[in-house]
Amino acid sequence: MKYADRAKTIFEEEIGELTKLKDSLDEHFDQVVELMYACEGKIVVMGIGKTGIIGHKIASSLASTGTSSIFVNAAEAVHGDLGMIDSKDIVLLVSNSGSTDEILNVVAPLRTLGCTIVALTGDTSSKLAKACEYVLSVHVDKEACPLGLAPTTSTTATTLMGDALIVCLMEKRQFKAENFALYHPGGALGRQLLSRVYTHMDCSVPKVKKDATFREVVREMSEHHLGMTMVFEGATCVGIITDGDLRRAIEKFDDLHIKAAEIMTPSYKHIHKQALLTDALAIMDQYNITTLAVTETPESTEIIGIISIHHIIDFK
Repeated sequence: MKYADRAKTIFEEEIGELTKLKDSLDEHFDQVVELMYACEGKIVVMGIGKTGIIGHKIASSLASTGTSSIFVNAAEAVHGDLGMIDSKDIVLLVSNSGSTDEILNVVAPLRTLGCTIVALTGDTSSKLAKACEYVLSVHVDKEACPLGLAPTTSTTATTLMGDALIVCLMEKRQFKAENFALYHPGGALGRQLLSRVYTHMDCSVPKVKKDATFREVVREMSEHHLGMTMVFEGATCVGIITDGDLRRAIEKFDDLHIKAAEIMTPSYKHIHKQALLTDALAIMDQYNITTLAVTETPESTEIIGIISIHHIIDFK
C-alpha cells in the first residue's frame, strides 16, 4: 500500500466534511461570538476525553489572545471544580455526541450558578443541545476512520470551530502583535517584541534632498527596499516620502518633473533606539504606517536608523 495515497484520500474526506460544515454556518455563530465578546466574566471550556483535549486547546488559545478563559474537566467539575465558575461566566460544553454523561451532569449545576451555556456538539437534537441556550453544530456525516468509530473528522471539525471563534474574537478585540508578546514573553515572537528597537533597525537611512527629482526619489526608495525615504534640507530632516506619496503624486501631477519638496509629508513619526519593539508596533498600528525613523534618544532629532514592520515580524 502507498500510505501517502491513502493519506491523501483521508485529507480529501475530511476537507469535504469541513466544507459542508463551513457552508452550514449562520447567524448562530455570530450570536456566540458577540456573546463571548461581551462576557463580563470568563469563558469556561468543559469537555472530557478527546474533546477535553480539544477544549483545553481552545481555552488556552482564547486566553493567550485576549479572551479570559480556563478549561475545566467535566468529570472533575462535579467534584469541586465548579467552584472555579461564577454567574458571569459563559460555559462552552464540548461533546460530539451531546449525550456524554459527564457533560450532561454539569448542566443543572451550571444553571443553578446562573451561567450562560453554549453547546459545541455534532448532534443538534441531542440532550445537550436541547438543554443549552446557544448551540454551535460541528456535525459531520462520517469519520475518516474506516470503522466509523475513532473520532477523526469530528475532532478536526471541533478544533476548527474553536479556531474560528478564537480568530473572530481576536479581530473583534483588535488584538495586536504587541498584545501577543505580553502573553507570550517566553516564546520566540514574545522575546523578539520585548527587545529594543536598535536590535532590529536598519542603520542605512534612505535620504534625498528637498530639490531631488522624482526619478531620484524613486531610485533611492528602490535601493533601500523600505517603501520610503527621508527628505533633508542640509543636515536637517524636513519630511518623509512613502510609496503612498508616490502614488498620490502620479495621480495629482500630469508632469512628473517635480521635486521631493512637492510630494513629501512634512511630519513623520519616530521612536528612540532604546524603546521596545512593542512600542514601535503600537505607533505603527495607531497611525497605520509600516516604518518609523529612529533617533538616539527621545529628545534627539538626528535620525540614526529606520525600523520597519518587516524587521519586526517575518511574514513569510
